[in-house]
Amino acid sequence: MSRALPKYNKRRVVMIGGAAAVVLSGAVIAGNALAGETSKSGTQNATTKAASPGTVNCPAVAPSLPAIPASAKAEVDRNLTLLNTQISEANKRLVDTVGQGGPNFIQNAILGPLKDKRVATINRIATAIGRTAAKPQGLDSLAPCTLNAVGGAAASTPTATATASASAAATAQAGGGTGAASGSTAAGTISCPDVASKLPAIPASAKAEVDRNLALLNTQISEANTRLANTVGQGGPNFVQNAILGPLKDKRVSTIDRIAISIGRTAAKPQGLDSLATCTLNK
Repeated sequence: MSRALPKYNKRRVVMIGGAAAVVLSGAVIAGNALAGETSKSGTQNATTKAASPGTVNCPAVAPSLPAIPASAKAEVDRNLTLLNTQISEANKRLVDTVGQGGPNFIQNAILGPLKDKRVATINRIATAIGRTAAKPQGLDSLAPCTLNAVGGAAASTPTATATASASAAATAQAGGGTGAASGSTAAGTISCPDVASKLPAIPASAKAEVDRNLALLNTQISEANTRLANTVGQGGPNFVQNAILGPLKDKRVSTIDRIAISIGRTAAKPQGLDSLATCTLNK
């Protein structure tokens, strides 16, 4: 009896160890899946990319806000940055799930949950302002986002000029028709590299300033998209580069430099962030 017990315990140890290995293997598999890794062949990946999932477009919130009290600024900036992060995450999910689900998959699995997140975040912004000033009303109308996709499904009616112009551009590319009111050239959208994901750990003393400048980067893109929509057909072939993309790059260089300097006051100053200043036009 005393000899059988160690064998029984040994078997239990082996079983437990095997279970641990299975759990660890599952964790590795899950981790790889979350990282976007897939076991599909390169040919299948190329086919998925060719499906052109499009991009998520959401109304800009910052331009619709009233004057922000100093006591609310850090919280408002933090939530404006979060809105930008939510859009980036939705765009990534859009790419990672190309071809999945039925005709309502994008609305139910991406645009719907994104709207819910934006409603909560926008409400936090309004509440923060409302603590010391008049609480802004009607911001929930900025929560729904749309899908711009070549041949993709349409979402809710656009609620911002830049978004509407981008939708027209996508329609023009898909059907060969005209986009904006000029009848010849659609506005397109401006795409800029994400800065937040390239930052190191942010010291607590720098967080408010970094968040404020990240929100400003988002505002700059929204303003450039609005200008893009409002100037369709103006100037020569270099108008967009000289009048919109060039000035936007200069603004982003200054804003990104302020972020790096803020972090560098109490930690190692991040290098090479200026490479993220240049934006491109998606037609």
